Amino acid sequence: MKARSFPRPDGPFEAIKIPEFRNLLAGRFLFILSLRMMSTLVGWWIYKLTSAPFAIGLIGLSEVIPALTLALYAGHVIDISEKRKLLLTGVSLYVCSAAILTLLSTKYTQAQLSNHWIAVTIYSVIFCTGIIRAFAGPTFNVLLALIVPRKTLQNATTWNQGAWLTASVTGHALGGFCIAMVGNTGTLLAICSGMLLALIALSRLHSRPPIASNTEKKTWESVKEGLNFVFKTKDLLGAISLDMFAVFFGGAVAMVPVYASDILKVGPEGFGILNGASDIGAICSVLLLTFFPMRRQQGRRLIIAVGGFGICIIIFALSQSFLLSFFALMLSGILDGISVVTRGTIMQLRTPDEMKGRVMSVNSMFVNSSNELGQFESGLTAKLMNVVPSVVFGGCMTFIVAVTTWFKAPELRKLEY
Repeated sequence: MKARSFPRPDGPFEAIKIPEFRNLLAGRFLFILSLRMMSTLVGWWIYKLTSAPFAIGLIGLSEVIPALTLALYAGHVIDISEKRKLLLTGVSLYVCSAAILTLLSTKYTQAQLSNHWIAVTIYSVIFCTGIIRAFAGPTFNVLLALIVPRKTLQNATTWNQGAWLTASVTGHALGGFCIAMVGNTGTLLAICSGMLLALIALSRLHSRPPIASNTEKKTWESVKEGLNFVFKTKDLLGAISLDMFAVFFGGAVAMVPVYASDILKVGPEGFGILNGASDIGAICSVLLLTFFPMRRQQGRRLIIAVGGFGICIIIFALSQSFLLSFFALMLSGILDGISVVTRGTIMQLRTPDEMKGRVMSVNSMFVNSSNELGQFESGLTAKLMNVVPSVVFGGCMTFIVAVTTWFKAPELRKLEY
């Protein structure tokens, strides 16, 4: 396959020079930081309420059902909507969801409700956040492409992923420390504050009206057009499919509460550190790619990185040492960072502006939702096999997916940009 020629940015800080991009980056950082704190808290909270690894898996299922169901329709809505308003609405609804969880965590509510009904209410709130995420999540990436010029997209995508990963590791670790220091209610108050700050930063973005041609299309016609584009663009489809299966089977992080509490016995502080280990590694790889971007054989390296990720998950599953577990997860994050940046760059460069909402939503449906499906898969296999064999199984399947992709997807293996 002939290497594709895409415009290159002028330097590692080219995207940062754009003021509106800095506002988007700051808003997304604060928003993701808050979301990761929330996911850390909810995983720990549910496990303490139920003492069941399968209950952790149900968290992912609660969120993925609405996110997956509404993804294609959300892409159509994003393309025909004013993007800034849609994003601000989504973040505002997340603030409301966090506020409900805060009320649920108070001593008064705990005295009135049993652990069972508290858990059911948590699942209900997470279900609602899945609806919000279907619309808000892809909008961030659509705005990115509308804010920066095409020649800066590769650099902006790397910075965007770096901000996302930095917020993830900080949120995971901060969530664990906050649980230990101020409890569930104090942690949720911090989460609400972070989301409000994100809302302020994002409110400084300019309005981004829909492209006129999109508003004239019927819903199903618009959705079908986005799906057809993805399935006809073989390198894009290959990257999405590889990441989807890798994330689905490699969701070891879902079982980190069990490892921290029952296997490694490191408490909430160690839980927060382990939860952020993979993100620390991903940040390292994103920083390296910011200053030294891959110039060739990106597709080949993407597949190798996913295979290495699976091996790291197997090492984590079998480890009885906190340090070995931490470094296995960190190395998995380094390899995952390569995968995320490569796939994100392919999507931004290969997708026309008028279709970005639909394509980003297809990506969300196949890749982002696989995080929650992977969380459910981890919980289910842990129930059927016990925790350690289930994580080993996931790592092995991830490695098999990478090997299969190497031979079955030559377009992706030969891709260069």
